Amino acid sequence: MTLQPLNPQQINRLKRAATIASVTTAISLSLLKTFGALYTGSLAVLSSMIDSLADIFASSVTYIAVKYSSKPASDNHRYGYGKAEALSALIQSAFIAGSGIFVMYDGFSRLLSPKPLEQTDTGILIMSISLAATIGLILFQKYVTRRTKSQAIAADSAHYTVDMMTNASIILSLLVVKYFDINWFDTLTAFIISTYLLINAYHLARGAVSLLMDEELGDDIRTDIIRIVRNTPFAKGIHDLRTRDLGGSYMFEFHLELDGNLSLYDAHDLTDMVEDEILEAYPNSQIIIHQDPAGINEERLDQIILKNKKKNRS
Repeated sequence: MTLQPLNPQQINRLKRAATIASVTTAISLSLLKTFGALYTGSLAVLSSMIDSLADIFASSVTYIAVKYSSKPASDNHRYGYGKAEALSALIQSAFIAGSGIFVMYDGFSRLLSPKPLEQTDTGILIMSISLAATIGLILFQKYVTRRTKSQAIAADSAHYTVDMMTNASIILSLLVVKYFDINWFDTLTAFIISTYLLINAYHLARGAVSLLMDEELGDDIRTDIIRIVRNTPFAKGIHDLRTRDLGGSYMFEFHLELDGNLSLYDAHDLTDMVEDEILEAYPNSQIIIHQDPAGINEERLDQIILKNKKKNRS
C-alpha cells in the first residue's frame, strides 16, 4: 500500500511526537536501570544505565533540534533551519562515544578488581522491561523516519537500536552469570557493548558531517532527477545537476536545456512543468532551474570537476 505524502504541518507533528516519546522513554528507563545497577552490581546493567542517561540529554537535544528545524525560512536563513537536525545527530554521536569510552574504562577496572553479581533475577526482569519499551519506541521512530525523512529522528532511532541490542545482550549475560556462575562474562558483554557504541557513534557523526558539508545525494536520486527531466518531450538536455539534503527536505539545482527560439514566457511555463514533475516524486523539495538554449557552448560544472580530479591525480 502506497502512503500519501504528508504536508509540512503533519510532518512536524509526527516528529514532535517521536521526540517526546524518546525523552519520556529515556527518563523512565534511566530510573529503572539506576535501581537495577545499584541492586545487582552488574557492570553491563551499569553501562546500559549510563547510556540511558546520555539518551536523556541526546533526546532532549533532538527535541530542540526538531522544533528549531521546523521553523519557516527567514531573512537570515532562506534555506530554512533543517540542518539543525544534523547538528543534533553530531552531538548525539559525541555522547554515544563518551558512553562507550566510560564503559570500557570501567570494564578495565572491573577486570583488575572483580566483583560478584547479586540479584540477577531482578536484573533480568528490569532489562526485559527495558527491552520491550525500547522495541516499542524504535518501531514508532522507524515509522516517523519513513514518513518524514528526519535525520534527527533516524539518529535517535539508531541509538535506540543499539540500546535494544544492548538490553538483549545484558539479559544473556545475566542468564550466563545466574546459571553458570561466570562473572567475567558480564564484563565481556560490557566491552562488546562499548565497542559497538563507538562504531555507531562514528557512523552517526559521518552522516551528520556529510549533510553539513552538502554532500551530494545518492546516485539513485540523481539518476531519477535526470530521468524525470529527460522524459519530458520538450527538454533537450540537463547539465550541472547539484543536489543536497537540507535536513528533511531535498534541494535540486540544474540547468535545463530548451529550444532557444522559445519566448521567455513559454520557457517559464515548460520549466514549471518540469518542477511539478519533480515535486510529485519528491514532495517539499526546493528546486532551482536555470534555462539554457540547447547547444550553447559554455564551461560546465561537470567539466570543472573533471579537470580538478585530473589535477589532483597528477
